[in-house]
Amino acid sequence: MPAPMNPFKKALKQGEMQFGCWLGLADTFSTEMMGQAGFDWVVVDGEHGPNDLRSILAQLQVLASTDTHAVVRLPVGETYMIKQTLDAGAQTLLIPMVESVEQARQLVRDVNYPPHGDRGVGYALARASRFSTIADYGTTADAQICLLLQVENLRGLAALDDILALDGVDGVFIGPADLAADMGHMGNAAHPDVQAAIMNAIERIKAAGKAPGILSTRDEMTNDAIAAGAQFVAVGADVLLLGQAARTLAKKWQATKR
Repeated sequence: MPAPMNPFKKALKQGEMQFGCWLGLADTFSTEMMGQAGFDWVVVDGEHGPNDLRSILAQLQVLASTDTHAVVRLPVGETYMIKQTLDAGAQTLLIPMVESVEQARQLVRDVNYPPHGDRGVGYALARASRFSTIADYGTTADAQICLLLQVENLRGLAALDDILALDGVDGVFIGPADLAADMGHMGNAAHPDVQAAIMNAIERIKAAGKAPGILSTRDEMTNDAIAAGAQFVAVGADVLLLGQAARTLAKKWQATKR
């Protein structure tokens, strides 16, 4: 039996649009609910959400019962973190702050087994192989791993074309918030210069045959990104959705006391 097919990677290869949502609450209850909401994919955020390996594992387990694909964003592209997260069953990883082709090349090696990579061969003990019940996991897993690299500063944009030339990179995600800050526009990803850089990057990613990705909670930016070629687009975040709805409801009823 081969490794399970990665539906998200297949969709990207076929050029299909994939809409997603960010998960920062780091809780299985809310993650399961979001997995049933109808998104194609969700990001279990280990960079800015209070997640660790065990909470990521738990969220992978509840998402497995839904039709929504789990993308795990690690806090940093460390080899040991990648190894553990893949063994826990993640098939798609988003690695933040990629700034050079050398870094990207090592990340490609980190998600592949020898002789083509450096991933540790311990799948006999892992959830990824369904605890040794997938007999051909070791020879088929590489083809189902989806590697997404996050380019989110000027150094990364300068290296983008070299990164895009690498085999084994499935998609590149442009991080608007960090890019805006690096360009001197903290908190203002809507600045015309930032928007121009984002759309240019998306066009370059698409032209190179990779899948471009973005997070946008503004419809105007979302539509512009899609027009530029973005293919996996996160359109919200659980923290923002809950916070905004709660504040609106509280404000509505607090106003009646006046």
